[in-house]
Amino acid sequence: MKINEGEIVKREFISDDNEETNNKLIALLKAVPVRDLIMNALRAREHAYCPYSKFAVGAALLTKDNKVFLGSNIENASYGVTNCAERTAFYKALSDGYNNFRAIAIIGGPEGKDIKDFAFPCGTCRQVMMEFCSPEDFVVIVAKSESVYKVYALKELLPEGFGPSNLNKK
Repeated sequence: MKINEGEIVKREFISDDNEETNNKLIALLKAVPVRDLIMNALRAREHAYCPYSKFAVGAALLTKDNKVFLGSNIENASYGVTNCAERTAFYKALSDGYNNFRAIAIIGGPEGKDIKDFAFPCGTCRQVMMEFCSPEDFVVIVAKSESVYKVYALKELLPEGFGPSNLNKK
């Protein structure tokens, strides 16, 4: 779904292309300051440490208490220990005692260049989101700019995801 000046334009969903899902996402968005989150993600992107990929990503995570945690990708010469922007934001929030989340905005692209494509969360980040968020209620915003973005419910990006409820933990 692309949103312009507060107006929601219908889009096709990845998994649940139905009016009920669309209406629920629209209702969830009323509690999310989308543009503010995107602007915060852009600011976080400025702090990305990406000397290897040269691909800078920023994320802004909104708690249900309306606190925002920022994250940027942090690369490492040993590629396996690189941390994505989304997980950085989650781990900062969790380590500060926050564990109820409403939305995340993500923006990324080649370092020092205009952003031309959407930067979707990787599979590992989607799984971390699944651990701590309701797949039906958590909003994922992927942006190219403050006015060009798409909005998804987590369950659309991780259909049939495995999480705590599968282990009867929630």
